[in-house]
Amino acid sequence: MQQLCMNKFVSPTTGATISSAQFGILLALILVPDATIWGRAIFAFVSAILGTWIFVWFIQRIQYKDIVMVPLVGIMFGNVIGGVTNFLAYKYEVTQALSTWLVGHFSMVLKGRYEIVYLTVPLVILAFIFANHFNIVGMGKDFSKNLGVPYNFVLFAGLTIAAMITASIIVVVGSISYIGLIVPNVVAMFKGDKIRGTLVDTALFGALFVLVCDIIGRVVIMPYELPIELIVGILGSLIFVALLIYRLKHGRKIVSIKLFNEQKEVNNEQEKKYI
Repeated sequence: MQQLCMNKFVSPTTGATISSAQFGILLALILVPDATIWGRAIFAFVSAILGTWIFVWFIQRIQYKDIVMVPLVGIMFGNVIGGVTNFLAYKYEVTQALSTWLVGHFSMVLKGRYEIVYLTVPLVILAFIFANHFNIVGMGKDFSKNLGVPYNFVLFAGLTIAAMITASIIVVVGSISYIGLIVPNVVAMFKGDKIRGTLVDTALFGALFVLVCDIIGRVVIMPYELPIELIVGILGSLIFVALLIYRLKHGRKIVSIKLFNEQKEVNNEQEKKYI
């Protein structure tokens, strides 16, 4: 999402993907109360995809795309969706049922409920296969057209993959904010922005980050347990502020030689392919 939107602060949290998926789950609870986990997942998939598409469509029409402006728009849009979700939840008296998906925790990871996570495997493989196309789209519409890459198709296909992965996780464990914002930025500082070269590292570091936060949540007030969303929210907020200060201070002027060489290599490969 960060590469496609050309902004390091875009993520499922700041791109309204999580709040849209929660809205889809709410619709499933209201319209189909007896729906299975797969039925709720379908609602979450559709809602997450549409919400992410609307967010990107909206920011494409913003003239002043400051590095902070785009995620702020996403946060406001997500809050609007969250407000509608809470209103409908109170109106139809499903607040308690919906709360299971509003705060991330692992108590729902049970046999018969977590298998939907396997859907992320083919989606991640697709993201890996088309990683170079996502890198090209991340360099702008004109650059993509010059290399023969269908900009809008690749853009919304990539966003669809990201939204479906996010929705499948939310259906199983609920909302865990900041993971998709913090982890890719930290990895990119050391590995660059080439998706194919950082995808595995991002997954491993993300899993490690979640594991550490989960351990902290289980140890802080033993024998009781804090929701992982709380721990990730605290640590994620601190890291987010640090990243924000770093990005605002350095901006896009400082580009590592390694990142430059990686992007140059991708450009050369794509130019040879389309020539």
